[in-house]
Formats: sequence, C-alpha cells, structure tokens
Amino acid sequence: MQAGDPSQGIVLTRAQAREVDRLALKELHLPGIVLMENAAIALASCAAGIIGGGGLDRVIICAGPGNNGGDGFAMARHLRNGFGDGMPLTLALSIEAERYRGDALANLRVAEAMGLHTAPAVSVIEEEIGRGTLVVDALLGTGATRAPEGAIGDVAEWINACRDRGATVLAVDVPTGLDCDTGAPIGDQAMVVRAHHTCTLCAMKPGLLVEAASEFAGGVTVGGIGVPRSLLERAAGSPA
Repeated sequence: MQAGDPSQGIVLTRAQAREVDRLALKELHLPGIVLMENAAIALASCAAGIIGGGGLDRVIICAGPGNNGGDGFAMARHLRNGFGDGMPLTLALSIEAERYRGDALANLRVAEAMGLHTAPAVSVIEEEIGRGTLVVDALLGTGATRAPEGAIGDVAEWINACRDRGATVLAVDVPTGLDCDTGAPIGDQAMVVRAHHTCTLCAMKPGLLVEAASEFAGGVTVGGIGVPRSLLERAAGSPA
C-alpha cells in the first residue's frame, strides 16, 4: 500500500466490496469497465515491479471466466505497452473466448486486436513452466464462495506446480480458492493457489489479514480502483 492511498486503514468484506461497485456507478457514474481499467493499471504496476526485481522474462496470465479474468486481460495490455514485444506474454483462457461477457469480453477483444497471444488454458498447462516466469492467477476473485473445480481447479493446481519449479506467482485480488472474508481455504487446501504476491483491489480484505492466509497470499499490496475515500468509508460501514 502506498502513502496517500485512499484505502489506507480500510478493510472491506466481499459484500462491502460489491457495495463500492454499486455506489461508484450510482453516485459517481463510474461504470465497471472504468473500475476494471483502474484496477488493471494498479495490477500492471505491481507486476512490472516484480518482473524488474526478479529478472523475469515471461508472463502467463491465467484468466478466469468473470471479471477477475477481465482484470487480467486489461493488465496484459498495459504490460505489453510497457515492455513491448520483447516480453513473451500469454493469456491462458479458462473458457472459450466466445463465452466471455461484459467488461471481460471487451478487454479480451482489445487484447486480441493488439495481437496478444491467447491460448486455451488446457493447452498451456501442459507446459512445465518454472524459473524466469511470472504466472498470474486471475482465475477467481473475491466473489468466489465455492471451491475451484473443473478447468479452474486444474489451472490452480498447475500454478502451484509452476511455483514448485521456481516460477513467481502473483494473485489478482485474492488467491484462487481462498475465502476473502475468513482467510480459510474454500474446500481442499491443495486447490488453493500459493502466491508469492497478492495485489488486492480497492481495499484490504479481512481474510488477507489472517496470519494463516499468508501461506497462500504471500506479500499483499492494495491496488486502487479510482474511487474516493469517502465512498470506501461508507461501504465499510454497510452490512458485512
């Protein structure tokens, strides 16, 4: 968290984070795609710092079916703009491209138009990725209340295997499979992504403050989404 961040000291549950989105649209006329863009800028900045500090030379962004995946698509665009074509970057899609919807689909279409490499996650996870690669977990966000299963579960397990082989893992918002409110695994602990870093969006989440969650979240920073502190404080005062 950076000095001057409007989220300083604010902790939001899953329900309260949704309230931020509702208030941003209703009162500030900030649509979801603008919040996603702001989140992507914060995520790309976090990733760039990790890449530069760790001497990494490849990025694989594992994109889930919802807005967490959309954050990953938009983040990829900013990374490509920052690093150029010299940084190999792959978007691993957990569902078929035509099944994405809304803001996630809009950002996927932009990524495709820019020529970013997209591939089905089922093919990407056949690779034995290790040292030198940043693997981004943009599978499931704070809204997830069910354990990862199917393709999502397979990708989550692959991400952990990549970490075991020396890859660096960054989680978007919350590691897939971890409950953002309690900090406990949702289902089988083996299915929870073990990240080195987590960039949680909007404000800190209570589950990420639980000591046991650090095994999965690693170091946690907060990425702003462009809303004022007054709105965050109101959301924090709403029912958890």
